[in-house]
Amino acid sequence: MSTATAPRRTAPEAPAPSAAKQRRRKKRHSGPHESDGVFAPSVMTRVGLAFVALLSIFPLYWMIVIASRVSSDASGFPPALLPGGNLGEHIQEALTNPQANLLLGLRNSLIITGTVTLSVILLSTLGGFAFAKLKFRGSKILMATVLFSMMVPLQQLGIVPLYMVMVELQWLDTLQAVILPFLINGFGIFMMRQYCEQAVPDEIIEAARIDGASTLGIWWRIVLPALRPAMVVLGLLTFMLNWNEFLWPFMVLSEANPTIQLAIRQISTATWSADLSMIFTGTLISIIPIAILFVVFGRQIVHGIMEGSGK
Repeated sequence: MSTATAPRRTAPEAPAPSAAKQRRRKKRHSGPHESDGVFAPSVMTRVGLAFVALLSIFPLYWMIVIASRVSSDASGFPPALLPGGNLGEHIQEALTNPQANLLLGLRNSLIITGTVTLSVILLSTLGGFAFAKLKFRGSKILMATVLFSMMVPLQQLGIVPLYMVMVELQWLDTLQAVILPFLINGFGIFMMRQYCEQAVPDEIIEAARIDGASTLGIWWRIVLPALRPAMVVLGLLTFMLNWNEFLWPFMVLSEANPTIQLAIRQISTATWSADLSMIFTGTLISIIPIAILFVVFGRQIVHGIMEGSGK
């Protein structure tokens, strides 16, 4: 006699968790400082960043405070921490001071720095494209020469022969004497070469050549748009470097034809005792063009730095 076995009951399968529940579960088990693969800053990290930001901003704030007060407040105790009411008067006095030539210094610095910046960007993109994508004899030797120029302080070592060249050319006390030595630098070529190697694929260049594009056409239509973020960063670095240049303009320019840095020096030597409020006022005026650059091109600068680090 056979007995029928009862069918075995199986537990119903649990429904699959939804995507939202999976994300919440992953977030619960990922730890307190991790969210979607990005580590959230802790309280101490935020405090540290705020402290570093305050340290970075304080010199600029202190310059504004002293520029708006009398010179004795710079050495007073306790130190003055709030701006005064003399900033407009000091700016007008600095701009109209006949011994400082601050307006002439601003004009000369804008001409010099603008010309050098455009030249460095143009020649660096050309040189970087050539070293990165063009094959020619002696390229490795030339690139090694560029790297060597970055390792050796050529300006300090060659200041005497360079000054003799300017004397022979009769360029002393002229703006071209300050412009010519800085029209190109090795760092710009090296930076553009490294960026061009990764930002411009070889396949695009080969396709452009098949379509009949010339080398300059490829540089203008393909390479320059790809190098735009790096060009913005290089332009800012070059502008700041040449805007703050003091030694070489001091060697070849006179007090009647200064740059902005030489004009600020004239303010500090105009009297027997240094007027710190006027010096800080001139310094505040000198950083206005750089501040305008950061405001206008700030997003492009950050984008270029981040994209360059990603590459």
